[in-house]
Amino acid sequence: MLLSLKSMYWLFAFIRGLKVHGFLQANIISLVLSDLVKELQNLKDPRRAEVSAWFFKTGPGQYGEGDVFLGITVPDQRKVAKKYLNLSFADIKKLLVNKIHEYRLVGLLILVENYKKTDEVVKKKIYDFYVLNLKYVNNWDLVDLSADYILGDYLLNHQRSLLYKLSRSVNLWERRVAIVATYRFIKNNRFSDTLKIAALLIDDDHDLIHKAVGWMLREVGKRDQMLEEKFLQKYYKIMPRTMLRYAIERFDEAKRKHYLEK
Repeated sequence: MLLSLKSMYWLFAFIRGLKVHGFLQANIISLVLSDLVKELQNLKDPRRAEVSAWFFKTGPGQYGEGDVFLGITVPDQRKVAKKYLNLSFADIKKLLVNKIHEYRLVGLLILVENYKKTDEVVKKKIYDFYVLNLKYVNNWDLVDLSADYILGDYLLNHQRSLLYKLSRSVNLWERRVAIVATYRFIKNNRFSDTLKIAALLIDDDHDLIHKAVGWMLREVGKRDQMLEEKFLQKYYKIMPRTMLRYAIERFDEAKRKHYLEK
């Protein structure tokens, strides 16, 4: 049956409307990202940025070489992130690949906040996206504010071979991710993976790994000091001094001296 002229007009209008709607939707996404970027730019503080660049070792040959800072506090970045939780993976990727440190952190904070609030299906998607873009989690605060909450939480109930692979990586940040992600296990009183990965990293040559391993050992000890001391009895004579100091920080003075003097 042939359509009437009036019907054809409305069909054409409907199809045209879908195209226009789709065009608008695409632009709404980029406008949202643009708004987020404007908010971060409005919060920048050149003096704080200078201090951050020094604190996160951005000079030539240092671990944060090339990182650029706007000088925004983490609480302010959290506030911005919570306003843009509907950001798409594509737009979060644009934040993660950016050389500006705060862009990457806000992108990760959006992932963390969404991960906390969603179901298992979406958690898997966020986990997969995080792992796929792990190379952009490339400073210690980016690791510490995301690895436990996404990687650690997901692997709490899944196979954990990825952590052992990361612990052997030549990439500093992947090794830190491996140990810090186990903080989620520790919080659930599961200590074996932390201790195994700590043993793998016991002779690591980077100070940021020494601190992270010592931190996780301390967290184990807060829940089971006897277990931590069993580990220390095996390794304290060969572990880096910084790692040991972090690990025994909560011990009483006499016990700290016992480990440090030997």
